Amino acid sequence: MATVLITGANRGIGLEYCRQLQARGDAVVAVCREPSQKLRDLGVRIEAGVDVTSGASIADLLGRLAGLPIDVLIQNAGILERTSLEDLDPESLRRQFEVNAIAPLNLSRALLGQLAPGAKLVLMTSRMGSIADNSSGGSYGYRMSKVALCMAGTSLAIDLKARGIAVAILHPGMVRTAMTGFTSQGISPEDSVHGLLARIDALSLENSGTFWHANGSVLPW
Repeated sequence: MATVLITGANRGIGLEYCRQLQARGDAVVAVCREPSQKLRDLGVRIEAGVDVTSGASIADLLGRLAGLPIDVLIQNAGILERTSLEDLDPESLRRQFEVNAIAPLNLSRALLGQLAPGAKLVLMTSRMGSIADNSSGGSYGYRMSKVALCMAGTSLAIDLKARGIAVAILHPGMVRTAMTGFTSQGISPEDSVHGLLARIDALSLENSGTFWHANGSVLPW
């Protein structure tokens, strides 16, 4: 049984991570700002009131965890604010960088002492963070912040290898969640997380730093 900490756990992909991990017997620590009723109904350990962009909030979370060894850290919290060139909003750009790129790096560093050799660090990014795959433009803040997260993941894979910690950089696919407006073109959270967990289970120091699609394909940078 592994202990898995998941941020952004109250809905969507984060909630489904909690559901599937609990179902297979792992100990789940669900971190979020406000727990949904669906998350409460799972009966997993919930650490609520956590703002991943706040240093004070992260310090409070560390106190609550009280040295709990973490086998898998899944950094899932994120925001999507669609901005075109015409309606570019600098504050939106900064907000997305803080939540999507800076916060995961800061939390990874904060929890490093609780990640033992053999632990796994998972960064939930997006195919929209691939420069080579960008064929539609737009979404400046989201795309730029996810590129930054991919770069952070690559550096973490290098820096943490000597500690025996492997890093996965994962794209969940186009998923029917609130973030995507429950798009009819997307796959279900159940199918997405099933694939994501397969990638996490296969993660090792040998393939650390890989940018994977949930379906197992390797994505271009």
